[in-house]
Amino acid sequence: MNVPFFRPSISETAIAEVTECLRSGWLTTGPRVKQFEFEFAKFIGAKHAVAVNSCTAALHLAVEAMQLKAGQGVLVPTMTFAATAEIVLYQGGIPILVDCDPATLNMDFEDAANKLEAARSGTLQGSPIEVVGIIPVHVGGLMLDVDHIDAFAKKHTLWVVEDAAHALPSAYRSGADQAWRMCGENTAAVTCYSFYANKTMTTGEGGMAVTSDPHLADRMRQMSLHGLSHDAWKRFQGNSQWDYQIVAPGYKYNLTDLAAAIGLHQLQRVEAMRQERENIAEFFFQRFRNVAELELPPQLENRLHSWHLFPIRLCLDRLSIDRNEFIQCLRERGVGCSVHWRPLHLHPYYQETLQWQASDCPTATHVWNRLVSLPIFPGMTEPEQEHVVRVVTELCAKYSLRQPAAQTNPSGT
Repeated sequence: MNVPFFRPSISETAIAEVTECLRSGWLTTGPRVKQFEFEFAKFIGAKHAVAVNSCTAALHLAVEAMQLKAGQGVLVPTMTFAATAEIVLYQGGIPILVDCDPATLNMDFEDAANKLEAARSGTLQGSPIEVVGIIPVHVGGLMLDVDHIDAFAKKHTLWVVEDAAHALPSAYRSGADQAWRMCGENTAAVTCYSFYANKTMTTGEGGMAVTSDPHLADRMRQMSLHGLSHDAWKRFQGNSQWDYQIVAPGYKYNLTDLAAAIGLHQLQRVEAMRQERENIAEFFFQRFRNVAELELPPQLENRLHSWHLFPIRLCLDRLSIDRNEFIQCLRERGVGCSVHWRPLHLHPYYQETLQWQASDCPTATHVWNRLVSLPIFPGMTEPEQEHVVRVVTELCAKYSLRQPAAQTNPSGT
């Protein structure tokens, strides 16, 4: 059996919607994108949504709308995908890499405070940096304490742009007697989502930025398509307007109606698909609970987890092989997997160009060599789940350094 790392779950109704979109003759940004934005904002509990062609685009538009300037610093977790920091560099800004919490892999706010002080005092990179923002990431779909983020940002006068590429639908509450707050429900100035093929919902490629601020929404929408004036957008509403005006040097980030046709139907199923992922996660917890060579992901109270990822950690002191060899064994036996992630400070660009070192984020440096993300996706069959569990447990048993229990002689001789 071969179990892929992910397999998109596309309904027949979504396929029919794409077919109807093709027949309509309207393929680029149009009525389906408009409807998708409306439905998405309603689902999240946000006032405004701007559909774009990737989460990277959403993040870039967000920091541009926040007026990030060249030379300014932004706190970014080192444990994230490249885009979270790249969009700071696009604006000429300085990504200040923050270590991860050893339990959740989310941003460590004690280290964030230390890096912020070092950056502003000039001890981080030799001269003072004006730090203006923070971009938290909810790793795997396990939300950070958004009240803590808000308090931290207010204390240090920072704006917050949320990288929620994994966190749809995820939610947080401060206590069992409090209401759930969805990720993006006024949890940041701008919250950005990914609809890449392996995410919790997909449009193939795509993303969304949500905000409660109409000015930020207007700026992001304008910059998402070449900085066209609002009047020029009428050209994309199917009327006879031909003239346009460019009011800012924008980008080509708009989403197509073809992608929105998929997204509309994915959105209708996104909570049901989350529940499927949650059920698979519970199956893994039950079956891996007594495997001493594994450390399982945390389960926190007052969190609604999207379970975009199920990252296990190998207890390398109990195994005779390393993480890379373990992954090779998984793949040879038909189990797709991945690693989330090589921390940013361990990539050549950040080491050679920006002078980051392994010792700057010691927790991430240590933990990433133990990480393996197992397959978890809606539509994953019971035999596929069983196969993943069987292969992982057999590998742990085969390469375990634990000595087998001593045999007792029932005769006493």
